[in-house]
Amino acid sequence: MKKLVAATHNKGKLAEMKKILSEYDIISVGEFDNGVEPIEDGETFAENALIKARSAYASSNLPSFGDDSGLCVDALNGAPGVYSARFAETPKACNERLLRELEGVKEEDRTARFISVIAYVDGQTEFVVEGKCEGKILFSEEGTEGFGYDPLFYSIDLNKPFGIATMEEKNSVSHRARAIAELKKKLMTL
Repeated sequence: MKKLVAATHNKGKLAEMKKILSEYDIISVGEFDNGVEPIEDGETFAENALIKARSAYASSNLPSFGDDSGLCVDALNGAPGVYSARFAETPKACNERLLRELEGVKEEDRTARFISVIAYVDGQTEFVVEGKCEGKILFSEEGTEGFGYDPLFYSIDLNKPFGIATMEEKNSVSHRARAIAELKKKLMTL
């Protein structure tokens, strides 16, 4: 089984990656880098994903992949974008800020999408793939499922908020699942 290093220290994300990429032996970069996180100073999801994947490869000398993702709201010119996790101090504060910034914005103008970019690096080959999930931002949180912006995100694919969708429903249409599907396709061509 081919080994792939996931550029994450997050056990939940690692478990999700292992489940979706079951035909690979997925190892956390934490086994090689003593928990040191690279500085994500890219201006795009692709730049940050490459920073993570290159750092994981440098630590492990094994084929590696890293991801970066976030929420892009059209009425906010794509914000919070690459700053999604740092939009405020806590996930709850991020949601509160998002709602404040969208005050007065009509329902039809609250379009948004989650974007996930995964970068792959193996010392000879580098590529990035992307997954998107279209939706709109609700006027208040709905449900308690998922995490982060999920209770505010109404999925067009599911016709319901991620906050009330099951994990299986969300994963069937999520930006990360779509990006991982693209990663699997590209890996089969190597």
